[in-house]
Amino acid sequence: MSDQQSHSRSRRSFLRNMSFASVFLLGGGIRKLSAAEVYELRKKVTLRFVVASDSHYGQPKTDFDGMIEKIIGQVNSFHNDNPLDFCVINGDIIHNEKPLMPLAKKQIEKLTMPWYVTRGNHDMVSTDYWKEVWGTPVNHDVVIKKKGIILGDTSNEEGKYLSPDLVWLKQTLDKHQQHKQVFLFLHIPQAKWTANGIDTPAFFELIKQYPNLKAVFHGHEHDQDGVKMSNHIPFFFDSHIGGSWGTAYKGFRVVELMDDGSLVTYMMNPVEKMNEMEYS
Repeated sequence: MSDQQSHSRSRRSFLRNMSFASVFLLGGGIRKLSAAEVYELRKKVTLRFVVASDSHYGQPKTDFDGMIEKIIGQVNSFHNDNPLDFCVINGDIIHNEKPLMPLAKKQIEKLTMPWYVTRGNHDMVSTDYWKEVWGTPVNHDVVIKKKGIILGDTSNEEGKYLSPDLVWLKQTLDKHQQHKQVFLFLHIPQAKWTANGIDTPAFFELIKQYPNLKAVFHGHEHDQDGVKMSNHIPFFFDSHIGGSWGTAYKGFRVVELMDDGSLVTYMMNPVEKMNEMEYS
């Protein structure tokens, strides 16, 4: 296949499968984009990552092996055409049972880009066991291309809905104040925007003190694939990649930071085309 044919194939695939594209503009506001517009912006991308949540590996009466294998293949295929800096699996990796976790990890290890995980309420294992399997604590952070990536815990071994450790979160946000952009990943929403969110006013009081916090990402709500706003910070949901309920499709969210600081984000649904959106 020639380079031109490969480019045409990649473009057709992207236009067919992209959904819900929006630009969050640097000066504030949201603007919708077409798939073609998003595709043409690729040269301006300085950081690109994927968020995928709620695989529920091991849930009875679901094809959990087939679902996770399919989404891993789809993310890898997307990465081949649109190189990713990393991927986050944002909670509910397994469905309750501790022995499932190493099995789910074997599937996630098939991702061909760097990846990170957070604990959700169905990841019902101790903090020690989590670290034993994944090699990182339930609360941790990394720096990628001088961007702060914060991965927080919002549950426990009993599967309770919890707020993140706000002392740890403040210390970590302080540590990343030198970075122009910070991204925060928490499985459970901390506002009652949705049926299964919780109410943590102190969380919002804390994060509004950090203007470099670019966006927050939640899983948990399988029927949500849009955005909520608070204090000019966008809170994104990304549907689900497994489980027995939620949106009619299973997809993942792509996030692209542009060279001007604006943020383009969209859902990829490699099975059936859905919708589009942008923020800064």
